[in-house]
Amino acid sequence: MLTPSVTEVRRVRIWDLPLRLFHWSLVACVIGAFITVKTGNMEWHMRLGLWTLCLIIFRIIWGFSGTYYARFTQFIKGPGAIIDYLKGSKKSFGHNPLGALSVLALLGLFGLQVVSGLFTGDGYLYQGPLYSIGRSVRDTMGSIHHATEPLMILLVVLHVAAVLFYKFVKKDDLITPMITGKAKLSNDVPTAAVQVEQSIGMWIRFMISFGIAVLITYYISKGLSF
Repeated sequence: MLTPSVTEVRRVRIWDLPLRLFHWSLVACVIGAFITVKTGNMEWHMRLGLWTLCLIIFRIIWGFSGTYYARFTQFIKGPGAIIDYLKGSKKSFGHNPLGALSVLALLGLFGLQVVSGLFTGDGYLYQGPLYSIGRSVRDTMGSIHHATEPLMILLVVLHVAAVLFYKFVKKDDLITPMITGKAKLSNDVPTAAVQVEQSIGMWIRFMISFGIAVLITYYISKGLSF
């Protein structure tokens, strides 16, 4: 009599801690910035905007210096990879090809929102660190800042909807790995996932990357001058 094979399930770390801290910190900053602007607390709105800028700068740097699945070269693919993924011919770990497009769109739109916000203000009670750079630039950036808000909300809603679709329809939990860092991997999956190691070297790269992001943000917060 043949004994049915038992599917072994193990957990493999795919997301490093710096990336997870970035993700949830960005979520908190975006929600906080939205609440503060709607309640008129512009002082905290601008503070959260600067923190969001710092996080985005860090993520860009981490996209080149981070661990395997955090790097842009790992998850930014061409049209062929997207078509193969839609056909279901290949299992993806980390950001799948469609998720990669969402990541780029979110970083790009949030980045545009934050950068344009640096130039906004009412000239009396509050103003961004680059408000005095020139009226024509200020007016243009102010228009962009307000025009991109509904697009940003729409993109966030679509992103959350996609995550919930994967969890409840495709039975692919994307939320838990972003909390714990680990994804479930069974021995019947043909493609093995790369085990991300959180080594001393990774933490050194993290401190350098985050330090650069903080310095750039601080320089911008001072109006590009000391």
